[in-house]
Amino acid sequence: QVQLVESGGGLVQAGGSLRLSCAASGSMISIGAMGWYRQAPGRQRRELVATITDFGSTNYHDSVKGRFTISRDNAKNTVYLQMNRLQPEDTAVYYCNADFVFEDGVDVHWGHGTQVTVSS
Repeated sequence: QVQLVESGGGLVQAGGSLRLSCAASGSMISIGAMGWYRQAPGRQRRELVATITDFGSTNYHDSVKGRFTISRDNAKNTVYLQMNRLQPEDTAVYYCNADFVFEDGVDVHWGHGTQVTVSS
């Protein structure tokens, strides 16, 4: 059994900052890529925000480049998302996911999400 638990969401004014954390736990061998996705109000699909491989290679959605930074602490099995200069259009439920590596393969798991609300 594996688990991803997000924290750090909340309400912030435009221009402010938040830092999201996502801690992974379970009986996996290791964790591969980790990422953050978001689902905005009224949208049916989650969109990629940022991903980071186990070697630290990162990828960002164009709308967050230069404002958001993804990082990870492999010793703690935790991925972070530092969000600066937040804008109202960043309002969404933010989900983390991770590739859990087991003896018989890799499974992708999701957290339950954390709400980020940016007021104008």
